[in-house]
Amino acid sequence: MSPTHPPARQKVLIVEDEETLAAMIAAYLERGGFQTFVVHNGPDGVQAVHDRAPDVVILDLGLPGLDGIEVCRRIRTFTDCYVIVVTARSDEVDTLIGLAVGADDYLTKPFSVRELVARVQAVLRRPRSTGGQAPRSRAWEFGDLRVDADAQRVHLTGVEVALTPTERDLLMTLARRPSMAFSRRQLIAEIWGPDWGGDEHLVDVHVAHLRRKLGDDPETGRYVTTVRGVGYRMGQG
Repeated sequence: MSPTHPPARQKVLIVEDEETLAAMIAAYLERGGFQTFVVHNGPDGVQAVHDRAPDVVILDLGLPGLDGIEVCRRIRTFTDCYVIVVTARSDEVDTLIGLAVGADDYLTKPFSVRELVARVQAVLRRPRSTGGQAPRSRAWEFGDLRVDADAQRVHLTGVEVALTPTERDLLMTLARRPSMAFSRRQLIAEIWGPDWGGDEHLVDVHVAHLRRKLGDDPETGRYVTTVRGVGYRMGQG
């Protein structure tokens, strides 16, 4: 009988210059069953993502060497791992810029380490499935846009569109039920999980980035339509 091997632990990279905080986050994650790696500056963060291929990156925006926004911008050129940004800055612009370059979620300091661990667990639980609505092997077409749930790929006029995991999850959720108008809270429950307690404005930010990559006019909504007073749905209004 061949030996059995325990399942590989999911990897989390912590890029945080506050060493005490980084060690605390790592300890909580290790207790939760994750394999962790810690670096304390931006350049080392980029290199560690390349070398370690983590499933999730916890990324402080206020890093020495390269700030977290530039780190996120660089790693998005070669990975689609989940990125959770943390920041001590109260200015919302910093958070929005972080999301604009490909972060999936955010927390503002001071935060509960347990809450951060819960966010990591939540993004990794994203099933990229149909939620019982349709087989995962289905693909959908909306004009020149093809959304392939099985391959987890999106093509526009035959050319693959590079999306972040959250942008892809958002598009797949809408495409699965094109006749349904989703509220922001429904989309948060589908993508971030029902217990996520952040600002619903996060949905609008990711929709805006998705539209930009698809060349979609928010006024006409060729692919993603704004439903006034409700939220969003797939297809033209």
